[in-house]
Amino acid sequence: MTTTPPPDLMHSHSILLAGLAGFFCALVFSSVPVGPINLTILNEGARRGFAWALMIGLGAAVMEVIYCSIAFTGFSSFLDLAAVRATLQVGSFVFLLFLGSKFMLAQSVNVPTSLDHASARLEAKLDKKLHPRSAFMTGFVRVMGNLGVLLTWVIMAAYLMSHETSLSSRSWVADRLPAKIACVTGVALGTSFWFLILSYCVSRSHGKFSQKTLLRMQHFSGFCLLLAGIYGGLRVIWLLTRHRA
Repeated sequence: MTTTPPPDLMHSHSILLAGLAGFFCALVFSSVPVGPINLTILNEGARRGFAWALMIGLGAAVMEVIYCSIAFTGFSSFLDLAAVRATLQVGSFVFLLFLGSKFMLAQSVNVPTSLDHASARLEAKLDKKLHPRSAFMTGFVRVMGNLGVLLTWVIMAAYLMSHETSLSSRSWVADRLPAKIACVTGVALGTSFWFLILSYCVSRSHGKFSQKTLLRMQHFSGFCLLLAGIYGGLRVIWLLTRHRA
């Protein structure tokens, strides 16, 4: 005889799951070394030291959390529609496979995307308008002008809210405010943790990161994205098989 867990326990489990999902997603995406923030920290940290590099990272983390919050607020009213949910599952699966393969097969750390030129123009306009002087504002404006960050979190929000975990029938991030807040908090902690590590390593090594090291970091991020995409695809296939049965 099976017993249903108490509501409080289920609620706590969904919040913990959402927080962990946000933390690890932030670690994977933040550790892609070709991003403008990571490159800025690598360059500025070598010249100005740990504190300056860390403040750039914290500014970037704040803007990334804002973009993440925007992404999660856009799906609440759509996930109840089966067609929309299925579209989000397939779309996020294709996106993760594409991006993961691109990073995994890269031969250099410079892997341009179709959004790079548009992001560069937007960032130039923001620099002229806001004139960031401090390290914090430099990181903040760099992420604000990076359209890829917003797109990434839109896709990840769709993935986390539309895909169920393998251990339960609940999605990684439940369509409830506490779970969304927990996930965004996890993103804030994961992003800040990565920039803390990167700033410390850059200041200690004086920016002497070899291309080989950066490429390995990129390959690892791509591998994680591929795993997430494959898991999502297999989950969709399993659900379709179960529905037909």
